Amino acid sequence: MNLVFFDLETQNLFDDVGGRDHIEKLKVACGVTYSTAKNDFTVYWEDDVPNLIEELKSATKVIGFNLLNFDYKVLQPYSSQTRFASIPTLDLLLDLQRILGFRISLDNIASATLAEAKTADGVQSVGWFRNGELEKVAEYCKADVDITRRVYEFGRDNGHIFYKSKLGSKLKVSVKWK
Repeated sequence: MNLVFFDLETQNLFDDVGGRDHIEKLKVACGVTYSTAKNDFTVYWEDDVPNLIEELKSATKVIGFNLLNFDYKVLQPYSSQTRFASIPTLDLLLDLQRILGFRISLDNIASATLAEAKTADGVQSVGWFRNGELEKVAEYCKADVDITRRVYEFGRDNGHIFYKSKLGSKLKVSVKWK
């Protein structure tokens, strides 16, 4: 069994590519995986995307946050023959949206479940990439993968995670992440 947790950062912002309808034009800055088989992280840069895609395709399951509607769409132009929808995937955002009836941020569930906040955001990451601060991009992406992994493990082990309501109350939501 090899669970692969995955996130990527982009080179561009939506404003740079004509809006949210052009996700495929954002281009990969950095992708990070955490493999339970290797018990380690791997950092991939744009030139390494073919190896990243092979790791995703070989996983028992890929787990991430907004993979189906963002990360996989960013990757698609790099491998037109890959059917990302056929990769066994648990998209925590979509699973929680199905349960709750609304979208929720990774930062929201991480702060409520793990008492930790994300270290930055995608806009900052694009700025770092453009300034050549690639280690900052990789560390931020790695931190997001780690938070995603720990939220997943908490939900898997406890059958629930927590989130904060718009008014700041900590609420519990049941999950079936086995």
